[in-house]
Amino acid sequence: MKISIVSRDHAHAATLRQWLLDDSPQRQIAILDGGLELLERDWGNEPGIFVVDGICPVGDEFDMLEQLGDRHPGQALVFLCAEPSSELLLKMMRLGVREVLPLPVKAEVLCATTGRIEQSFSATPARSGKIIAFIACKGGSGATFLATNLAYVLAEHQPDQVALFDLNLQFGDASLYVSDHVPANTLADVADNISRMDASFLHASLLHVLPNFGVLAAPDNVERSAQIKPAHIETLLALARRQYDYVVLDMSRTLDAVNLMALDHTDKVFLVLQENLPFIRDTRRMLDSLRELDYGKQKIHLLVNRYEKGGEIDIEDVERTLGMKVFATIPNSYRNVSSSVNLGIPLLKVAPHDPVTRSLREIAETLGSKQRPSKGDGWLASLLHH
Repeated sequence: MKISIVSRDHAHAATLRQWLLDDSPQRQIAILDGGLELLERDWGNEPGIFVVDGICPVGDEFDMLEQLGDRHPGQALVFLCAEPSSELLLKMMRLGVREVLPLPVKAEVLCATTGRIEQSFSATPARSGKIIAFIACKGGSGATFLATNLAYVLAEHQPDQVALFDLNLQFGDASLYVSDHVPANTLADVADNISRMDASFLHASLLHVLPNFGVLAAPDNVERSAQIKPAHIETLLALARRQYDYVVLDMSRTLDAVNLMALDHTDKVFLVLQENLPFIRDTRRMLDSLRELDYGKQKIHLLVNRYEKGGEIDIEDVERTLGMKVFATIPNSYRNVSSSVNLGIPLLKVAPHDPVTRSLREIAETLGSKQRPSKGDGWLASLLHH
């Protein structure tokens, strides 16, 4: 990884460079003589570290740093400032600056800081995870329950690493299904700091239910939800796929730009319905919309929840009406499922031998191959990448 030292004091920059080389001789380190205007050059998308020596931003330079973070999320900024105020530290953190170190800086502090950043960037991706989305075809389908509990079942098979992202941006409550703890961070916090997104930051943003399973909660108000953009989702899912074996998305029914970006990255989309006419009608509408947006049948699967034999509408009726096979049925188990939801404890812990638990285990067993979706699979991808 290349390190660039931006400084108006060439002698001091040379000292910093020597410290870093003494610590790790294989480093590539350049000295850029000048000020913050040097950061506005096109540095590409390769990961890199800029050590800004003795120059603290003022005025419009804060806007420039924000734009730099949006354009080049792979660039990490380390500022060396004389007596930085708490106000400056907070502002820099919000702009995605990785570290602000006070001057005079010690060699061991600079080298340790740089080493942490290098490690976060250079960790070899060990995974190419599968992204699985759940969408309720109608309110009350139980999609959030299935998404959260399937994620928990997947995490039970250690050492698989599992993350669940709550993309129901306005009314998401997925974390409540598996934990009684209040999330310290939400998707909005991640979006606010997307320029500093790396594996450690994402891991720290999750509400950890198990050592290998965490939930990224939905924003806690509508105003913050509106700040989340498709580009945030694209960056988040690209990183998550490299860090987790399974990424489960609990999505809303709204096919807006944010959700379409998420769908472009999914390997499987589970549409959750029940065996009654209103659900079937809304599922038909959802299927038509997804097909018009060029999401093929190979990605979309039907889950019939709260299934009971002997009803007025059977599975064959559902399949005939919707023109596709049902992937799986989830039996009705009202008492245990209600206990799980009310307690905020996964069903696997409440009733490990419940028929719903068995069905979730069977679905988990089918999710073996981690084949990536084809490039450009979906409407938003074709719009953005052509």
